[in-house]
Amino acid sequence: MDFLRPARWEDALAAKAEHPAAVPIAGGTDVMVEINFDQRRPEQLLDLNRITELYDWETGEEEVALGACVPYTRIIENLRRELPGLALAAHTVGSPQIRNRGSVGGNLGAASPAGDSHPPLLTAGAEVEAESVRGSRRIPVEEFFTGVKRNALADDELIKRVHVRKASGPQQFSKIGTRNAMVIAVCGFSVALHPRTRAVRAAVGSAGPTPFRATAAEDFLGAALEEEGLWESGGSVPASVAKKFAGLCSAACSPIDDVRGSAAYRRHAVGVMARRTLGWVWDAYRDGGPSAAGHGAGNDEGGSRCA
Repeated sequence: MDFLRPARWEDALAAKAEHPAAVPIAGGTDVMVEINFDQRRPEQLLDLNRITELYDWETGEEEVALGACVPYTRIIENLRRELPGLALAAHTVGSPQIRNRGSVGGNLGAASPAGDSHPPLLTAGAEVEAESVRGSRRIPVEEFFTGVKRNALADDELIKRVHVRKASGPQQFSKIGTRNAMVIAVCGFSVALHPRTRAVRAAVGSAGPTPFRATAAEDFLGAALEEEGLWESGGSVPASVAKKFAGLCSAACSPIDDVRGSAAYRRHAVGVMARRTLGWVWDAYRDGGPSAAGHGAGNDEGGSRCA
């Protein structure tokens, strides 16, 4: 196995063009596990650790441009207000050591249906900036996942940044695992309110071949909030509306049975999480806070188990 170690971004792109099968590695929290268990044996590893610009982020008026290698810990410490849903999800990733090394760019590159960062990226409205020696492009995150552990990157492309819209309203994330910490999600759920556009976004992880938005549930809840005048009044969401929203989220799932949970359990759990996270995020909206980052993150592991 060859180990390629470019010092500049341009050199990394050139190496990827010359060796399209080279596997990028920075934190190594997924890649090294696969190598250690002999699940993957690439001919080349492309080490990105010396490329400092991948560890930077920039906060603009409308979005955060997040370098592909920014660790989860930095998101938790520095971007809770701008990206509350993503910060909550970052709390649930592995152990402190993993959060210090793992990144959203790596999570996207792995493209696992259970990736913790994927649902909040879908609800926030993110774009993946991919680059090669041929040029750069921005891929909407809804179009990025193409199958189980497959993504829309060309063979010669690398993820440079992830552009995430800053929160304009409360966001929430919830995750169920077989234990409280250091666990792959049985299923995950994120919801975000966008009051300026009167829109709701809801996304599910680990309950289908790719992470996905529950668009029917989004449309229903957005219409219900409008019809009931709740955006203006801040009144309680009727129990019937919350139940219908949860049912639509469950119906959108296409899960499998595996060692972490059955398909039936996943559908049920997504409905429970949808109802609970809707309650949390709407409480935050009624309280007038710009984010829901304080809800469901009472310990260092963050999130919420509702098994």
